[in-house]
Amino acid sequence: MDHTRPITLLVCALGGEGGGVLTEWLVDTARHAGYAAQSTSIPGVAQRTGATTYYIEVFPVPLAQLGGRRPVFSLSPVPGALDAIVSSELLETARQIGNGMSAPQRTMVISSSARIFTTAERMQLGDGRADAQQLLDVVKAFSREHHVFDMNAIARESGTVVSAVMLGAIAGSGLFPFPREAYEHVVRGGDSAPEKLNRMAAASLRGFASAFEAVDAPRTQAAFVSSVMAGEGNDAPPPVAALPADLARRFPPAVHDMLALGHARVLDYQDAAYASLYAERLGRVLDAERAADPAGARGFAVTREAARWLALWMAFDDIVRVAALKGRASRAQRVRREVRAGEEDIVKVYDHFKPGAAEFAALLPASLASRVTAWDRRRQSRGLAPWALPLKVGSHSVFGMASLRLLASLRWLRRRGSRFAQEQALIERWLAAVETGTRQAWALGHELALCGRLIKGYGSTNERGKHNLLHVIDELAGRSTLAASERATAIAAAREAALADEGGKALDAALAAHGAAPRPVQAQPIRWMKRPPPAKA
Repeated sequence: MDHTRPITLLVCALGGEGGGVLTEWLVDTARHAGYAAQSTSIPGVAQRTGATTYYIEVFPVPLAQLGGRRPVFSLSPVPGALDAIVSSELLETARQIGNGMSAPQRTMVISSSARIFTTAERMQLGDGRADAQQLLDVVKAFSREHHVFDMNAIARESGTVVSAVMLGAIAGSGLFPFPREAYEHVVRGGDSAPEKLNRMAAASLRGFASAFEAVDAPRTQAAFVSSVMAGEGNDAPPPVAALPADLARRFPPAVHDMLALGHARVLDYQDAAYASLYAERLGRVLDAERAADPAGARGFAVTREAARWLALWMAFDDIVRVAALKGRASRAQRVRREVRAGEEDIVKVYDHFKPGAAEFAALLPASLASRVTAWDRRRQSRGLAPWALPLKVGSHSVFGMASLRLLASLRWLRRRGSRFAQEQALIERWLAAVETGTRQAWALGHELALCGRLIKGYGSTNERGKHNLLHVIDELAGRSTLAASERATAIAAAREAALADEGGKALDAALAAHGAAPRPVQAQPIRWMKRPPPAKA
């Protein structure tokens, strides 16, 4: 350690995560341990707004050994001259590295693997998320040592905020010459701390201890350097859910992780028979892929993509699904953790619903459903707004929770509803196209499987995605005038255009560029509004 210059640390936190408290803890710990320290906050706006960085310098020699001299500190960080960066969000970490703050030969990077998606990511019709693996690669390439783990998960499990977890990670890294007891002394409340810890301090110490071990343990292992060089580190993915033995035998290992997630989702959504239907459908895709690629040289990518998007489509959102999610005990526990409620605290949760005619018709037989939707269309033709029933349900109350559980118990009605039959018919059309395309050419089947991404959201967004998917299948997948490779290219272009433009102009342009017919114009009701009377002079 260079005893002639301060140790420098940049703390990156989002709004409400306690970055200021963390900075105070670090300065107080330094002073309690007998070291000189200084901190400055640098308010700024990041992708999610409200991001603030805190810059801390600590002189590595105790004040008692300086003979009355005082170190001179800087007020702002210098790019490339930081000893460490600690961040509560992975993209924010990469952003600071992109600003030149981290030096590969000098800077240690401690980051949470958790993501808080930016506005730009959420606005995309497709998967607009930044690639987490690419962000991790940036962290690894521009740090002399890195520790990446899910700080938010530790905070939730400990019942504390992420600032306490970040403090534990800093302590476990050995960045500053303070003993662990000095950090814990400050978290307890310092010299004025009561004999019995309060609930918040106890939770902070739990989060501190968990993060300390997460960073300290790999540092003390002899194989740490080789594991980092091999790319293992602390960012390994969590284990996947257990897969039933019969499915594990039926499907190749390359598909197991995605299949396990999809099978569990469909089983939770409906019942065992529905989960068996999911596996049977996926088995047909696997058979087609094995016919096109017997050696599995492409990692069964068609089956993997089909497993992903088929599960999401089969578990489509409806009022029964929403009620089931709202009424789960795990949801109530999560809400209490998020508001940091104690055992004796009363938490009231109100859920607002506004189901319309389409949502109610979805659970009715086709004959009754058509009457309900026709009635609502007649209302709209008279200039009225679509019918909807605003509801406010207090899920904290016995009556509110009983209402949610009652509605969730109607999943048996879903199979008899008009929407269930419609969704299954559309799913079969998509899967048939995937099977046929895969047998013709593997690339064609793969592009058609990826078209499952078009089915997302609910309401008009969901309907628009299904219309786009069916049009792509009808106009491009079965065009005998084009070679299979040309159809694959056209389908890929059409899919990306559909995901890039909600209005559909990009999709129409992509269809026209490949000689396909444009999408038919969808009828839209015209609402007539009364002109307000002129104001009196």
